[in-house]
Amino acid sequence: MSFAYLYFALVGLKLEGKTKTFIIILYYSQSKFTVILCGTDMGEIRMNKMKITVIGAGTMGAGIAQRASQSGFAVSLVDVKDEFLKKGFEGIEKTLKKGIELGKVTEEQSKSIIENIKGTTELKEGAADTNLVIEAIFEDMEVKKKLFTELDELCDDSVIFASNTSSLSITELAKATKREDKFGGLHFFYPAAINRLVEVIAGEKTSSDTVDKLMDISQALGKTPILAKDAPGFAVNRFFVPWLNEACRMLEDNTANIPTIDKGAKDAFGIGMGPFELMNATGIPIAYHSQESLHKGLGEFYKPSERLKVQFELNETWDMTGEINDSALGTVKRRFYGVVFGVACQLAQEKVASKEDTDRGATIGLRWAQGPFALMNEVGIQEAYDMVNNIAEISNGTFKVPDLLKEQAESKKPWDLKTVRVTKENKTAIITMDRPEALNALNSKVLSDLRDIIKQIQKDEEITTVIITGSGKAFVAGADIKEMMEKSPIEAREFTYLGQAVLKELEDLNKPVIAAVNGVALGGGCELALACDIILASEKARLGFPEVGLGIHPGFGGTQRLPRLVGRAKAKELIFTADILDAKEAERIGLVNRVVAPDKLLEEARGIANKISRQAPIAIRLAKSAINKGCEMDLDTGLAYEVESVSMAFSTKDSKEGMSAFTKRRKPEFEGK
Repeated sequence: MSFAYLYFALVGLKLEGKTKTFIIILYYSQSKFTVILCGTDMGEIRMNKMKITVIGAGTMGAGIAQRASQSGFAVSLVDVKDEFLKKGFEGIEKTLKKGIELGKVTEEQSKSIIENIKGTTELKEGAADTNLVIEAIFEDMEVKKKLFTELDELCDDSVIFASNTSSLSITELAKATKREDKFGGLHFFYPAAINRLVEVIAGEKTSSDTVDKLMDISQALGKTPILAKDAPGFAVNRFFVPWLNEACRMLEDNTANIPTIDKGAKDAFGIGMGPFELMNATGIPIAYHSQESLHKGLGEFYKPSERLKVQFELNETWDMTGEINDSALGTVKRRFYGVVFGVACQLAQEKVASKEDTDRGATIGLRWAQGPFALMNEVGIQEAYDMVNNIAEISNGTFKVPDLLKEQAESKKPWDLKTVRVTKENKTAIITMDRPEALNALNSKVLSDLRDIIKQIQKDEEITTVIITGSGKAFVAGADIKEMMEKSPIEAREFTYLGQAVLKELEDLNKPVIAAVNGVALGGGCELALACDIILASEKARLGFPEVGLGIHPGFGGTQRLPRLVGRAKAKELIFTADILDAKEAERIGLVNRVVAPDKLLEEARGIANKISRQAPIAIRLAKSAINKGCEMDLDTGLAYEVESVSMAFSTKDSKEGMSAFTKRRKPEFEGK
């Protein structure tokens, strides 16, 4: 294969007695791995690949090791016996063989992935020169603590420790080491080599730097990370395990039989396996012990059902025979919804995880059609409140309706689930299109959220530049086709007006906007980039306008902005043929300013933003307006506009400061006045 994949992670390395942070670039091409270490004061140094050590070659550990190797990391897989390692490698080979059959990996790639994993029974050997240790052994607090204490002595101070535990306290585990600030949780979901979700868990003393690195590494592993506080069950198991337990309670109190309960769950959550079928597949002991763990940490409501306890003690699978009772399905669904909604509101109220990450955990990790908060919006907030209140009433006082849900029901409004987020770094605002489960596709909600953020940035005088990028694998894959299909021509007109208006507000924003196109930017996504002032594209980016293949054409400004950028003839070719361009071709025709390695994209965008931020903000604002307005005018009118604009710039305090600084050979200090 000729295409190159790049990943990056920030790591601390001890050099000349000092720990410094560098960017590790992991480059995969022609079935070979090359690693470059970049440091601000060292230039470029070539070294061995960044190494991840996975402790435990069981199902989860082997899957994590495979995922890390596929992502370009050097991997050590450690277990106490050779037979355990052998079984782990056999599991990896089996998974890769299936991948070959499905055409997802080649035999050559499979061989390279396996060769990149070094198995050992010697902990010291496996931990040597590592950068990250991921523990994936069985759930026993004391055994895990003993392991981490030993690792603490073997590993360099800069090495980050992470546990794949699904139920034990990260804060407590970290106490077994002298690096509590460099200790966090990485809870992978089964199957670890394939499932895209990982929970990044911050203990009480986990530093923000460690959390950032774990988030970066998770993304480099091709995962979608969600952030959770160290609390029983973290985010997903907090509501998923009680979902299993409620199924057992309904069986216990004769609400319905197993086939009916499973059918109700499948219908309610849009899934292929019901709770009993799932427990038979994954093991009833897992469900029982997980519920016991929640019971210990959270109280009586989380006590395992007696029916679950009996089945665990019998060591038998559930009997799936029986007829479905259609008349009981409504009650089953309401019980499931009541538990899931109530617990989800609890964890949001306790700030264990955000509403958005909770939903993402359900849709990506559990593969539910919708997450708890989106489901509450669908059934109606008052109806959701009634369902949760019903659970509170039958719980004998062990469960209370969360205040968060009470307040939302009183407001009579649906949950506001943000699909776009913004962070501030010094004078730069970074907008992230944050709907990775849908490749950040644009719908009315996304456009509304983006508009709110644009208005927020417009008013923030501290912000001088803006970067816009996408979460996950896409920049923006286009408009949401599911929503578009349901629109009448009149509704389509309103939606198009909304899209045009929001992108015009972005274009007219009084601060320069840099698009960091990290993945696919199709249709509305490409139009979003066109509304920005500067477009940087990752080598992985793909850009184009496929609308005519759907029987429509670009409507968010694509037919107008594209010809102004690449010329009328080229714009017609791209729109008429629906061709998708790679980043290099997009650069060649002038659609993007430049192409950047994936790991350098945001760094490059930040560099440009910082350079712009050092200039006079009023002059930048006036220059942006003169360029944009001038493109809509004939040359003479544009020149006249330019005269008025530059004259206005001469009247500012910044112009006096800039010229004075130039004559005195010092750096100007602009105030935006």
